[in-house]
Amino acid sequence: MDLHLNLKGQRQLSGQVYRQLREAILDGRLRAGETLPSSRALAGSLQVSRTTVLIAYERLRAEGFLGSRLGAGTYVSDGVRPRAAAGLADSPLRPRSLWDELPEGPDMASLGVDYDFRSGIPDSSLFPFAEWRARMARQLQPRSVGKGSHIGAAGLPELRAAVARHITVSRGVRTTADDVFITNGSQQAIDLIARVLLQPGARVAVEDPGYPPPRRAFQAQGLRVQPVPVDAEGLVVDAIPSRVRLVYVTPSHQYPLGMALSLGRRQALLAWARRNDAAIVEDDYDSEFRYGGRPLETVQGLDQTGRVIYVGSLSKVLLPTLRLGFLAAPRPLHSALRKAKYVADWHTEVPGQGAAAQFIDDGLLAQHIRRMRRIYAERHELMLRILERDFGGMLTPLPSAGGLHFAALLDKRRGSGDRAVVQRARAAGIALAPLSYFHVKAPPRAGLLLGYGAIRTDRIEAGLRRLRRCL
Repeated sequence: MDLHLNLKGQRQLSGQVYRQLREAILDGRLRAGETLPSSRALAGSLQVSRTTVLIAYERLRAEGFLGSRLGAGTYVSDGVRPRAAAGLADSPLRPRSLWDELPEGPDMASLGVDYDFRSGIPDSSLFPFAEWRARMARQLQPRSVGKGSHIGAAGLPELRAAVARHITVSRGVRTTADDVFITNGSQQAIDLIARVLLQPGARVAVEDPGYPPPRRAFQAQGLRVQPVPVDAEGLVVDAIPSRVRLVYVTPSHQYPLGMALSLGRRQALLAWARRNDAAIVEDDYDSEFRYGGRPLETVQGLDQTGRVIYVGSLSKVLLPTLRLGFLAAPRPLHSALRKAKYVADWHTEVPGQGAAAQFIDDGLLAQHIRRMRRIYAERHELMLRILERDFGGMLTPLPSAGGLHFAALLDKRRGSGDRAVVQRARAAGIALAPLSYFHVKAPPRAGLLLGYGAIRTDRIEAGLRRLRRCL
């Protein structure tokens, strides 16, 4: 590897090389086993004599920091234990007070539990890796990689067209490829919409309880978030405060309670938006996985005035790590959205977009959804049966006909709240979320979110049996 060493003047050059290499090894910037440049190559890059470098190398070798082997060159010894990196301990720079108020996002990398009942996570073990790898390999060929230098901010045309066809056929969304913008997950789609539509200080209505990340994105842009209660029919439209400029809603599978927004409420929401000259962001969360009843038409499909921006994601269907989302917006917003996406990150990575386009066009996305719908429906029913059989007087599931989770209320007579239950469950090797976490202003309802996407079917009963001991 190339080494950056900063030599000053012409005195004690070998000592300077020695000290800087020693610090790099102790700080862990040069790791055990890493090969250093040859003495001739390093001397050339530093413009010093080779003897200067050889003296420094020999001193480090004598002290046990370096080793050498015929044919392997000079390398960092295995026996050196790096010290904790100091980093930049202090600075006069401080973030806006807003970032002190917002909570940290979950650290998904540090989970490590026996039973994963978190919501919104698909079963990665059942992802068609071979089919995806084959399509990704095509995208990494020289003739395909060259496309990346010509892509626009809105996304790869092939994927925009594939997404438009997919949501038109499967969800009844009225859109074309020109309306579709590819984003880094649905979260970026929501962020771009807010940037394009709203001035700082504008009012935004969100469901209460509701999905925290969009709410925090709105707050981060200086918007005034207005929580709106939900009931058995979804968002209570009559409770939307005055002067709201945008409503964010999850009508297919309300997050976190799980009900669908009724047809009457969808129509009422559209009428409200027309009267108040407002916009609606429809996050079609979990719409692919519905296990009973007729699917309701999207709010966007019912809209006749162009006030709805439709947001979706491939991450929940395929793999969360892919971070592929999209939005479908009315034509007057196209130019501004292209500019906002370009300012944010230019464009979403291209090989993944190309692979996703082929995956959809080859029918593999629809095939994968059908397969996973059957598996998730089986897990959904299994969990409900176990709760009915073994959790009487402890947990009461709320009605839900789809998605990757359902909510269950804790019996009010039980002493501890849902967060205490979640803490005990975590100590017992179970991951899940408390329902009270998702409330904004409404009185919290003590309950649990029980996801079944990330846990195998044959692990569910044992996991719930262990959870019962935590209640």
